[in-house]
Amino acid sequence: MLRTGVCRRPVAGAPRRPGRTVEGVTDVPARDRLHHGPGDAWVQCACGQRHWWLFGAAGLLLVRRSPQRVATDVVLQHRAPWSDQGGTWGLPGGALQPGESTVDGALREAHEEAGIAPESVGIRGEHALVHPDWSYTTVIADELVRTDPVATDAESVEVRWVPVDEVTSLPLHPAFADAWPTLRARITPTS
Repeated sequence: MLRTGVCRRPVAGAPRRPGRTVEGVTDVPARDRLHHGPGDAWVQCACGQRHWWLFGAAGLLLVRRSPQRVATDVVLQHRAPWSDQGGTWGLPGGALQPGESTVDGALREAHEEAGIAPESVGIRGEHALVHPDWSYTTVIADELVRTDPVATDAESVEVRWVPVDEVTSLPLHPAFADAWPTLRARITPTS
């Protein structure tokens, strides 16, 4: 099931945070230049924002549930200071490679950044934020077997399970903060 979010234009004159250049690595510390791909570049979107990754991006919203199937915790990533929106919390995820599906990309990125084994999750659905020239898809999954995420590369300061009720107490990545109410409703059973 695919649902889409709304692209919001940034406030005129709002400062942009430093990030990677079109070449992909000039302002990223050398020790942090770990993953490079053909999509590593900024997209200047018709919505007025710059987005990283030419082919779009995807992230994994991994949910832990109680025996009664109530969502209790989600895996979040504390982003490295040098990354776009560094220092905020969001989902493990990143660039889609050419021809890669959103599910495959989200699972690959979650494995690279958080050590989450693809076979340890069960996919439940997707939520896409579609911009004129770019998109980000949240792949929603449940933990099938005990998973202990860890920061496995320099893109993460920390990766951990966060109680669902405490997510908004963290400094969230702005796009994730905007999407969280919708995502939370999607992971909460209605019956």
